[in-house]
Amino acid sequence: MVSPHPPSPPGKLRIIGGSLRGSRIAVPDFPGLRPTPDRVRETLFNWLAPVIEGAKCLDLFAGTGALGIEALSRGAAQVDFVEADVRLAQLLRENLARLKQQAAVHCAAAEGFLDRTSSRYDLVFLDPPFAAGLWGDVARSLETCGCLQESAWIYLESPAGAAPDLPQNWLPHREGRAGDVRFALYRRAGPSAKL
Repeated sequence: MVSPHPPSPPGKLRIIGGSLRGSRIAVPDFPGLRPTPDRVRETLFNWLAPVIEGAKCLDLFAGTGALGIEALSRGAAQVDFVEADVRLAQLLRENLARLKQQAAVHCAAAEGFLDRTSSRYDLVFLDPPFAAGLWGDVARSLETCGCLQESAWIYLESPAGAAPDLPQNWLPHREGRAGDVRFALYRRAGPSAKL
């Protein structure tokens, strides 16, 4: 979740719904860290309200872990957090411990994690560093690793105006824009997916 934008000031980010509503998580002064804003998270989780309870989730470029923690707060059964930066991964572990949340934090590159995992996910948060242009490669890895449920949901953030190269069976469900960021929710269409 790191972008080329100027660094945000260190501070706290608020969980906006569910059992952890009002809790705050630390946001370090880390170059390019781009946590998903409150308003975008609120919109996203309104979209996900019918499916988040009991979902098995993957926060693939976790950063602060705001999306995955919000999912846990709203009743997700499991969240696996993947963060390549050792410092951010450790801060995420500390935030989860303070919030008394049981979740695995994997300090690994996204594609390396996907190569090794045997889990299958109902929902994936996909918010890679904008400058790296990883959407297409990671989306293809998600499709080939066998870790997506047949009709999984995929949330994606990308620069407004960009058109990530995504698998044809990722069908657009909802999207919005916040400043220079486009956020979108896709539904994976398996052979018997119900839209």
